[in-house]
Amino acid sequence: MDSSSLMIPAAGCRLAADLQQPAEPQGLVLFVHGSGSNRFSPRNRTVAAQLRQAGLATLLLDLRSVAEARPEPEHPGPDPSLQCSAERLLAVLAWLAAAPTLRALLPLGLYGSSSGAAVALLAAAARPEAVAAVVSRGGRPDLAIPALERVSAPTLLIVGGADPAVLSLNRQAALQLRCRHQLVQVPGAGHLFEQPGSLASVAQLARDWFLRFLPSATTAAALTGRSPA
Repeated sequence: MDSSSLMIPAAGCRLAADLQQPAEPQGLVLFVHGSGSNRFSPRNRTVAAQLRQAGLATLLLDLRSVAEARPEPEHPGPDPSLQCSAERLLAVLAWLAAAPTLRALLPLGLYGSSSGAAVALLAAAARPEAVAAVVSRGGRPDLAIPALERVSAPTLLIVGGADPAVLSLNRQAALQLRCRHQLVQVPGAGHLFEQPGSLASVAQLARDWFLRFLPSATTAAALTGRSPA
């Protein structure tokens, strides 16, 4: 496993990211965290590990800059707005397209959690050629409703069955999607998918979606013995 820490220039700031690549990676999935989380999220790292076992490289990205992430104790750093976060993500996508060792893995998949799902969908709407698939885990796609009809990447919305408020918001958002999409409930799971087995279900759903829709899905599926269809 090849691991590296990156500092990616994006929209006037520098964003920290952790890149991990299995041998001969078959695609790349970028994790877009919500405003209250970062690349060290244990839930997203658990899912990322499962994706790497399936032959996919993962990039866990902080949307807050280094300066914003390390404020003075009495002066909390501001969270970037949704639109600012989307602009930063678009800059990261442009950086990846110019990176000699990574552009062969594009277009990529976006995995968004909480408000990060809205950021991922805004980027997918703005750069359809750069994003091949989107997965939202406990996300707020409703925050991106004005852009949802322009999303062309196949989109999977994963919601906990015991998270009725977010489930309702995802149903509203799904009505606006014109791309191939699916809304899946994980039975008994709450918003953070802390119930036994719920996060494993999320990882399996995300893995299968990315193996199905990323450009190299057929090859990646062969590595795991699964059909991409």
